[in-house]
Amino acid sequence: MWFYGLAGAVVVLDQTTKLLVERAFRLGESVAILPGFFNLTYVLNPGAAFGLFAGAAAAFRGPFFITISLLAVVLISYYHARYARGRPLAVVGLGLILGGAVGNLIDRLRVGMVVDFLDFHVGGYHWPAFNVADSGITIGVGLLLLQMLRERKDDGQGATGAP
Repeated sequence: MWFYGLAGAVVVLDQTTKLLVERAFRLGESVAILPGFFNLTYVLNPGAAFGLFAGAAAAFRGPFFITISLLAVVLISYYHARYARGRPLAVVGLGLILGGAVGNLIDRLRVGMVVDFLDFHVGGYHWPAFNVADSGITIGVGLLLLQMLRERKDDGQGATGAP
């Protein structure tokens, strides 16, 4: 079951990098790694992607995001068992998404928010800070989309009788 091994590796890498940042930086501290392009910046995100729901009351946010994360873990595991077998891109994508969901869930349980630290920018424009778990989720979704496009292409060729 390398699916769970991949998810576990994402969780370990995610949590290790977050703990290193928490120990080495003060909240809000930033260090330029590639000046004008990439910083390590320790921030806490109380919301979801791009700060979604960050302004909602903490009494709503905490239980909401924990519930959504737990539901995502169950659905990803179910989808893996029912759909992904024999589809390597889907297995890898779902493993990355599962690891990312669990990594950010651990933060919400441990800190009440998600630890972010990867800060890319060009000029005055900053991409919202993110972390290894977010990267796993994003890459995983991309792989799932690629799997779906490949299957759609294969279905289209089969329907026309093309080789």
